[in-house]
Amino acid sequence: MTGETCPDVFELSDGNFAVIGTDRTEDLDALLPADAARADYERIVVITRDTLLRAKRDIPDA
Repeated sequence: MTGETCPDVFELSDGNFAVIGTDRTEDLDALLPADAARADYERIVVITRDTLLRAKRDIPDA
């Protein structure tokens, strides 16, 4: 409503979660650990630690 943007994590109606953050795929793709990979259609999105910790309160345990 204010026109401002910010990172966020929210639950979709199908139970999946969506993340609004900064696309850092180009910067971080080569730095992924050996046991991590992403598909061509996936992006590496960065959010602040604070954003994730605040969202954690609303994420169910099961």
